[in-house]
This record gives sequence, structure tokens and C-alpha cells, in this order.
Amino acid sequence: MHSSLPDFDMPSDEQVHLAAETFRLLADPTRIRVLWALLQGESSVACLAELAGAAPTAVSQHLAKLRLAGLVKGRREGTFVYYSAANEHVRSLLDQALFHAGKIDV
Repeated sequence: MHSSLPDFDMPSDEQVHLAAETFRLLADPTRIRVLWALLQGESSVACLAELAGAAPTAVSQHLAKLRLAGLVKGRREGTFVYYSAANEHVRSLLDQALFHAGKIDV
């Protein structure tokens, strides 16, 4: 049935897996708070921990996973690392999730 649709194109298994992994990483309240804070500007682990209401070690572990997933990036300055959202696509993901939750109007 779908094969008869002229523009029907299923994503590849790898694309589906990577999308599911992104959603899995976003399925944590602390990570959403951290990402939302990073969308406001660059920040340190200590500041993010305070904003997210979590321990710095926990925030650091969350950031490591988000960085590996390409959702955040880090910039080293001496012994400190400052994090930021990787790109505007991260904002779009969070905007849509929060819109669906009734937080914001997109």
C-alpha cells in the first residue's frame, strides 16, 4: 500500500536508531533543564548544577552523554570547561517538546 505512494520514503534503520537514541537522552528532566540553560548561553558545570538543582558530578555525567550525542559542545579555558548547545537544532527539539508539554508557544 505505502509503496504505491510516489514520495513515500522510510528512514534507514540507522536513522531510526539514532533518532530513538536522541529521544532517550532527552527523556531526563535534569538533561532538559541543562539543555534549556545552555540555550540561554554558555555555562560551567557548577552554574548548570545550580540551575538544574542537581549535584555537579551528576550534571557532569549528563553533559558527557549529551556531548557524545552531539547535543552540546565544550570549550576549555584553563582548567575550566564551558558548555553550550551544539546548534539551533537543539533549541528546535526542546521547543517542540516543551510546546507539546504546554510550556511555550512556538
